[in-house]
Amino acid sequence: MSDKIIENNQVTIMGEVISAFSFSHEVFGEGFYMVDVSVRRLSNSEDKIPVMISERLIDVSQDYTGEFIMVSGQFRSYNRHDEQKNRLVLSVFAREVSFIEEELDGAKTNSILLDGYICKLPVYRKTPLGREIADLLLAVNRPYGKSDYIPCICWGRNARFASAFEVGEHVQILGRIQSREYVKKLTETETEKRTAYEVSVSKLECMQD
Repeated sequence: MSDKIIENNQVTIMGEVISAFSFSHEVFGEGFYMVDVSVRRLSNSEDKIPVMISERLIDVSQDYTGEFIMVSGQFRSYNRHDEQKNRLVLSVFAREVSFIEEELDGAKTNSILLDGYICKLPVYRKTPLGREIADLLLAVNRPYGKSDYIPCICWGRNARFASAFEVGEHVQILGRIQSREYVKKLTETETEKRTAYEVSVSKLECMQD
């Protein structure tokens, strides 16, 4: 696997394990498991980030709830088909996992670098208080002809800059992964609480191909 491909999608998070492992899938006899990690923001709120870990990296029969871990890997997406619709499911795919004593104070507990291509026109808007926001969908190439589709959100000056992007434009993004809860209306009477994941962009750059 070429390093160039791995370099275009790099994530490091540090936080507290807040769930047991649940089986996700198996590839060539290797089992992959999901676990939730709570990562603190500077504002002291927290993001709940799903992490996919191979049974070869960690003993998945153990419950590590309450332990602090550092995970390095990639932010990945896949389409899950449910309710006659495809849903984009996002998680951190772990390449390295280590236990840490506790969250390191003021350290970069949540950082991501993405290098990819705009795959739909940005959606630019203003909040009622006048804050500028732009939503981007970035296609980040993986080896073997696959891509991950990562929703990104820009604010202020970055949002204005991103609003002019064309489909196919090559951009590099630095930021953090964030989670937010929302209520999905299923029918007239039924709703469901869901969590969306996106990259909150701190730095944005156009790349020349």
